[in-house]
Amino acid sequence: MSAATLKGPYWATVRQHRHAAWALPALAAVALAAVAALRLWVGDPGSDGPSVFPARGYNLLRLCMQYAGTALLLLPLLVGAFVAGPMTARELESGTWRLALTQSTTPRAWLGAKVLVAGLVSALGAAALVLVYRLGWTQVSNTWQLSRFDRGPYEATGPVLIGYCLLGVALGVLVGQLVRRTVAAMAVAGLLTGVVLAGLGSLRWSFLPVETNTIPFGGNPMKLAPPDSLMTDLGLLTASGSRLPNDACFERTREMGVCPADLNVTGRYADFHPASHYWPTQLIETAVVLALAAAALYAAFRMLRARRG
Repeated sequence: MSAATLKGPYWATVRQHRHAAWALPALAAVALAAVAALRLWVGDPGSDGPSVFPARGYNLLRLCMQYAGTALLLLPLLVGAFVAGPMTARELESGTWRLALTQSTTPRAWLGAKVLVAGLVSALGAAALVLVYRLGWTQVSNTWQLSRFDRGPYEATGPVLIGYCLLGVALGVLVGQLVRRTVAAMAVAGLLTGVVLAGLGSLRWSFLPVETNTIPFGGNPMKLAPPDSLMTDLGLLTASGSRLPNDACFERTREMGVCPADLNVTGRYADFHPASHYWPTQLIETAVVLALAAAALYAAFRMLRARRG
Protein backbone atom coordinates (compact mmCIF):
# COMPACT_ATOMS: atom_id res chain seq x y z
CA MET A 1 0.00 0.00 0.00
CA SER A 2 1.56 3.28 -1.11
CA ALA A 3 1.17 6.26 1.16
CA ALA A 4 1.75 8.58 -1.82
CA THR A 5 -1.68 7.72 -3.27
CA LEU A 6 -3.53 8.46 -0.02
CA LYS A 7 -4.52 11.69 1.65
CA GLY A 8 -5.23 13.01 5.11
CA PRO A 9 -5.46 10.53 8.01
CA TYR A 10 -5.09 7.56 5.64
CA TRP A 11 -1.72 8.84 4.44
CA ALA A 12 -0.65 9.50 8.02
CA THR A 13 -1.71 6.02 9.19
CA VAL A 14 0.07 4.21 6.36
CA ARG A 15 3.15 6.37 6.78
CA GLN A 16 3.26 5.80 10.51
CA HIS A 17 2.82 2.02 10.30
CA ARG A 18 4.39 1.33 6.90
CA HIS A 19 6.83 -1.28 8.24
CA ALA A 20 4.06 -3.29 9.87
CA ALA A 21 1.91 -2.91 6.73
CA TRP A 22 4.60 -4.67 4.69
CA ALA A 23 5.12 -7.46 7.23
CA LEU A 24 2.23 -9.66 6.04
CA PRO A 25 3.04 -9.39 2.29
CA ALA A 26 6.68 -10.14 3.06
CA LEU A 27 5.67 -13.14 5.18
CA ALA A 28 3.39 -14.41 2.41
CA ALA A 29 6.19 -14.08 -0.16
CA VAL A 30 8.67 -16.00 2.00
CA ALA A 31 6.06 -18.68 2.74
CA LEU A 32 5.24 -19.03 -0.96
CA ALA A 33 8.89 -19.54 -1.86
CA ALA A 34 9.32 -22.16 0.88
CA VAL A 35 6.15 -24.07 -0.01
CA ALA A 36 6.94 -24.01 -3.72
CA ALA A 37 10.42 -25.38 -3.05
CA LEU A 38 9.06 -28.16 -0.85
CA ARG A 39 6.43 -29.10 -3.43
CA LEU A 40 9.10 -29.38 -6.10
CA TRP A 41 11.12 -31.57 -3.76
CA VAL A 42 8.15 -33.80 -2.96
CA GLY A 43 7.14 -34.19 -6.60
CA ASP A 44 3.79 -34.85 -8.23
CA PRO A 45 1.65 -37.40 -6.35
CA GLY A 46 -0.47 -37.86 -9.45
CA SER A 47 2.33 -39.46 -11.42
CA ASP A 48 3.04 -42.82 -9.79
CA GLY A 49 1.48 -42.51 -6.34
CA PRO A 50 2.80 -41.63 -2.90
CA SER A 51 5.58 -44.24 -3.12
CA VAL A 52 7.59 -41.88 -5.33
CA PHE A 53 7.70 -39.18 -2.64
CA PRO A 54 11.19 -38.38 -1.43
CA ALA A 55 10.68 -39.22 2.25
CA ARG A 56 12.60 -36.29 3.63
CA GLY A 57 10.81 -33.74 1.46
CA TYR A 58 7.38 -35.13 2.27
CA ASN A 59 8.06 -35.31 6.00
CA LEU A 60 9.44 -31.79 6.04
CA LEU A 61 6.43 -30.45 4.11
CA ARG A 62 4.06 -32.20 6.48
CA LEU A 63 5.90 -30.83 9.52
CA CYS A 64 5.83 -27.32 8.07
CA MET A 65 2.09 -27.52 7.43
CA GLN A 66 1.47 -28.65 11.01
CA TYR A 67 3.42 -25.74 12.48
CA ALA A 68 2.08 -23.26 9.92
CA GLY A 69 -1.51 -24.17 10.76
CA THR A 70 -0.84 -23.54 14.44
CA ALA A 71 0.97 -20.28 13.66
CA LEU A 72 -1.90 -18.97 11.55
CA LEU A 73 -4.23 -19.50 14.52
CA LEU A 74 -2.22 -16.78 16.26
CA LEU A 75 -2.49 -14.28 13.38
CA PRO A 76 -5.86 -12.77 14.45
CA LEU A 77 -4.53 -12.40 18.00
CA LEU A 78 -1.47 -10.54 16.72
CA VAL A 79 -3.64 -8.31 14.52
CA GLY A 80 -5.89 -7.44 17.45
CA ALA A 81 -2.93 -6.76 19.73
CA PHE A 82 -1.20 -4.48 17.21
CA VAL A 83 -4.31 -2.47 16.40
CA ALA A 84 -5.18 -2.08 20.09
CA GLY A 85 -1.66 -1.12 21.18
CA PRO A 86 0.59 0.69 18.68
CA MET A 87 -2.23 1.91 16.43
CA THR A 88 -4.81 3.11 18.97
CA ALA A 89 -3.89 3.06 22.65
CA ARG A 90 -0.40 4.46 22.19
CA GLU A 91 -1.72 7.59 20.48
CA LEU A 92 -4.39 8.07 23.14
CA GLU A 93 -1.87 7.42 25.92
CA SER A 94 0.69 9.89 24.58
CA GLY A 95 -1.85 12.44 23.36
CA THR A 96 -0.49 12.48 19.80
CA TRP A 97 -3.97 11.85 18.44
CA ARG A 98 -4.75 15.49 19.17
CA LEU A 99 -2.14 16.49 16.59
CA ALA A 100 -4.21 14.76 13.92
CA LEU A 101 -7.27 16.74 14.98
CA THR A 102 -5.39 20.00 14.30
CA GLN A 103 -4.98 18.95 10.66
CA SER A 104 -8.67 19.34 9.77
CA THR A 105 -9.32 15.72 10.78
CA THR A 106 -12.33 14.67 12.84
CA PRO A 107 -12.12 11.98 15.53
CA ARG A 108 -14.33 9.77 13.36
CA ALA A 109 -11.98 10.13 10.38
CA TRP A 110 -8.96 9.49 12.62
CA LEU A 111 -10.39 6.20 13.87
CA GLY A 112 -11.87 5.29 10.49
CA ALA A 113 -8.45 5.57 8.85
CA LYS A 114 -7.01 3.08 11.33
CA VAL A 115 -9.86 0.65 10.79
CA LEU A 116 -9.68 0.85 7.00
CA VAL A 117 -5.90 0.54 6.73
CA ALA A 118 -5.61 -2.22 9.32
CA GLY A 119 -8.61 -4.09 7.93
CA LEU A 120 -7.42 -3.94 4.32
CA VAL A 121 -3.86 -4.99 5.11
CA SER A 122 -4.88 -7.82 7.45
CA ALA A 123 -7.60 -9.15 5.11
CA LEU A 124 -5.36 -9.17 2.04
CA GLY A 125 -2.45 -10.60 4.00
CA ALA A 126 -4.59 -13.33 5.55
CA ALA A 127 -6.07 -14.23 2.15
CA ALA A 128 -2.57 -14.55 0.66
CA LEU A 129 -1.42 -16.76 3.53
CA VAL A 130 -4.51 -18.98 3.16
CA LEU A 131 -3.74 -19.50 -0.54
CA VAL A 132 -0.10 -20.28 0.21
CA TYR A 133 -1.07 -22.70 2.97
CA ARG A 134 -3.52 -24.52 0.72
CA LEU A 135 -0.79 -24.89 -1.88
CA GLY A 136 1.26 -27.00 0.51
CA TRP A 137 -1.59 -28.54 2.49
CA THR A 138 -3.17 -30.25 -0.52
CA GLN A 139 -0.10 -32.51 -0.71
CA VAL A 140 -0.49 -33.79 2.84
CA SER A 141 -4.21 -33.35 3.58
CA ASN A 142 -6.29 -36.11 5.17
CA THR A 143 -3.33 -37.31 7.20
CA TRP A 144 -3.07 -37.29 11.00
CA GLN A 145 -3.78 -33.80 12.41
CA LEU A 146 -3.96 -32.32 8.91
CA SER A 147 -7.49 -33.08 7.77
CA ARG A 148 -9.78 -30.23 6.78
CA PHE A 149 -11.62 -30.63 10.10
CA ASP A 150 -8.59 -30.35 12.39
CA ARG A 151 -7.91 -27.21 14.41
CA GLY A 152 -5.31 -25.23 12.48
CA PRO A 153 -5.83 -26.59 8.97
CA TYR A 154 -9.54 -25.74 9.24
CA GLU A 155 -8.87 -22.06 9.95
CA ALA A 156 -5.88 -21.85 7.60
CA THR A 157 -7.67 -23.16 4.52
CA GLY A 158 -10.79 -21.00 4.36
CA PRO A 159 -12.27 -17.50 4.67
CA VAL A 160 -12.82 -17.87 8.40
CA LEU A 161 -9.21 -16.78 9.03
CA ILE A 162 -9.88 -13.50 7.22
CA GLY A 163 -13.00 -13.00 9.33
CA TYR A 164 -11.06 -13.51 12.55
CA CYS A 165 -8.40 -11.02 11.45
CA LEU A 166 -11.11 -8.42 10.82
CA LEU A 167 -12.54 -9.24 14.22
CA GLY A 168 -9.08 -8.59 15.66
CA VAL A 169 -9.10 -5.16 14.01
CA ALA A 170 -12.54 -4.33 15.42
CA LEU A 171 -11.72 -5.52 18.93
CA GLY A 172 -8.40 -3.71 18.72
CA VAL A 173 -9.87 -0.26 18.13
CA LEU A 174 -12.50 -0.88 20.81
CA VAL A 175 -10.08 -2.15 23.46
CA GLY A 176 -7.53 0.52 22.57
CA GLN A 177 -10.03 3.21 23.50
CA LEU A 178 -11.16 1.44 26.64
CA VAL A 179 -7.74 0.63 28.08
CA ARG A 180 -5.58 3.46 26.66
CA ARG A 181 -2.37 1.81 27.82
CA THR A 182 -0.30 0.27 25.04
CA VAL A 183 0.90 -2.98 26.62
CA ALA A 184 -2.30 -3.61 28.56
CA ALA A 185 -4.45 -2.94 25.47
CA MET A 186 -2.37 -5.39 23.44
CA ALA A 187 -2.82 -8.11 26.05
CA VAL A 188 -6.56 -7.56 26.44
CA ALA A 189 -7.27 -7.40 22.70
CA GLY A 190 -5.22 -10.52 21.97
CA LEU A 191 -6.92 -12.37 24.82
CA LEU A 192 -10.44 -11.39 23.71
CA THR A 193 -9.74 -12.38 20.11
CA GLY A 194 -8.38 -15.71 21.28
CA VAL A 195 -11.39 -16.34 23.51
CA VAL A 196 -13.79 -15.75 20.62
CA LEU A 197 -11.71 -17.96 18.32
CA ALA A 198 -11.63 -20.77 20.86
CA GLY A 199 -15.29 -20.38 21.76
CA LEU A 200 -16.59 -20.53 18.21
CA GLY A 201 -14.15 -23.32 17.47
CA SER A 202 -15.82 -25.43 20.13
CA LEU A 203 -19.26 -24.69 18.67
CA ARG A 204 -18.65 -24.82 14.92
CA TRP A 205 -19.55 -28.46 14.48
CA SER A 206 -22.99 -27.84 15.95
CA PHE A 207 -23.91 -25.35 13.21
CA LEU A 208 -25.08 -28.18 10.94
CA PRO A 209 -26.81 -31.43 11.94
CA VAL A 210 -24.69 -34.56 11.81
CA GLU A 211 -25.41 -37.44 9.48
CA THR A 212 -25.91 -40.93 10.93
CA ASN A 213 -25.04 -44.29 9.43
CA THR A 214 -25.72 -47.75 10.83
CA ILE A 215 -24.45 -51.24 10.04
CA PRO A 216 -25.16 -54.71 11.49
CA PHE A 217 -23.13 -55.57 14.57
CA GLY A 218 -20.99 -58.02 12.65
CA GLY A 219 -20.36 -55.59 9.81
CA ASN A 220 -17.12 -53.80 8.96
CA PRO A 221 -16.78 -50.71 11.24
CA MET A 222 -14.67 -49.02 8.55
CA LYS A 223 -17.85 -48.62 6.49
CA LEU A 224 -19.65 -46.59 9.12
CA ALA A 225 -18.38 -43.23 7.84
CA PRO A 226 -16.44 -41.96 4.81
CA PRO A 227 -12.69 -41.70 5.38
CA ASP A 228 -12.69 -37.91 4.85
CA SER A 229 -15.45 -37.21 7.39
CA LEU A 230 -15.41 -35.93 10.97
CA MET A 231 -16.67 -38.57 13.41
CA THR A 232 -18.56 -37.05 16.33
CA ASP A 233 -20.04 -40.15 17.97
CA LEU A 234 -19.67 -43.91 17.67
CA GLY A 235 -21.50 -46.67 19.50
CA LEU A 236 -23.78 -49.69 19.56
CA LEU A 237 -27.48 -50.07 18.77
CA THR A 238 -29.91 -52.37 20.52
CA ALA A 239 -33.00 -54.03 19.07
CA SER A 240 -35.16 -51.31 20.65
CA GLY A 241 -33.14 -48.58 18.92
CA SER A 242 -31.40 -47.28 22.03
CA ARG A 243 -27.72 -46.40 21.96
CA LEU A 244 -24.89 -47.87 24.01
CA PRO A 245 -21.24 -46.81 24.32
CA ASN A 246 -18.91 -48.36 21.79
CA ASP A 247 -17.09 -50.35 24.49
CA ALA A 248 -20.23 -51.60 26.26
CA CYS A 249 -19.76 -55.19 25.06
CA PHE A 250 -16.01 -55.26 25.65
CA GLU A 251 -16.49 -54.07 29.23
CA ARG A 252 -18.61 -57.17 29.88
CA THR A 253 -16.89 -59.89 27.81
CA ARG A 254 -13.32 -58.57 27.42
CA GLU A 255 -13.50 -59.86 23.85
CA MET A 256 -13.72 -57.82 20.68
CA GLY A 257 -16.87 -58.40 18.63
CA VAL A 258 -18.65 -60.46 21.31
CA CYS A 259 -21.70 -59.11 23.16
CA PRO A 260 -23.72 -60.56 26.08
CA ALA A 261 -27.18 -61.69 25.03
CA ASP A 262 -28.92 -59.53 27.63
CA LEU A 263 -27.64 -56.34 25.94
CA ASN A 264 -29.52 -57.33 22.78
CA VAL A 265 -27.05 -55.47 20.54
CA THR A 266 -27.98 -55.64 16.87
CA GLY A 267 -25.84 -53.03 15.17
CA ARG A 268 -23.40 -50.13 15.24
CA TYR A 269 -23.95 -46.45 14.54
CA ALA A 270 -21.81 -43.43 13.74
CA ASP A 271 -22.63 -39.72 13.76
CA PHE A 272 -20.38 -37.71 11.47
CA HIS A 273 -19.95 -34.58 9.39
CA PRO A 274 -19.21 -35.44 5.75
CA ALA A 275 -16.64 -33.50 3.73
CA SER A 276 -19.51 -31.55 2.13
CA HIS A 277 -20.13 -29.81 5.49
CA TYR A 278 -16.74 -28.09 5.42
CA TRP A 279 -17.61 -25.09 3.21
CA PRO A 280 -21.07 -24.40 4.67
CA THR A 281 -19.54 -24.45 8.16
CA GLN A 282 -16.78 -22.09 7.01
CA LEU A 283 -19.32 -19.65 5.59
CA ILE A 284 -21.61 -19.79 8.64
CA GLU A 285 -18.74 -19.24 11.05
CA THR A 286 -17.31 -16.43 8.92
CA ALA A 287 -20.71 -14.71 8.91
CA VAL A 288 -20.94 -15.00 12.70
CA VAL A 289 -17.42 -13.61 13.14
CA LEU A 290 -18.09 -10.68 10.78
CA ALA A 291 -21.30 -9.90 12.67
CA LEU A 292 -19.31 -9.78 15.92
CA ALA A 293 -16.72 -7.55 14.23
CA ALA A 294 -19.45 -5.19 13.03
CA ALA A 295 -20.88 -4.99 16.56
CA ALA A 296 -17.44 -4.24 18.00
CA LEU A 297 -16.85 -1.52 15.39
CA TYR A 298 -20.23 0.02 16.12
CA ALA A 299 -19.39 0.10 19.82
CA ALA A 300 -15.96 1.61 19.10
CA PHE A 301 -17.39 4.50 17.05
CA ARG A 302 -20.19 5.08 19.54
CA MET A 303 -17.62 5.32 22.32
CA LEU A 304 -15.52 7.72 20.27
CA ARG A 305 -18.52 9.90 19.61
CA ALA A 306 -19.50 9.93 23.29
CA ARG A 307 -16.00 10.82 24.48
CA ARG A 308 -14.65 13.05 21.70
CA GLY A 309 -17.73 14.32 19.90
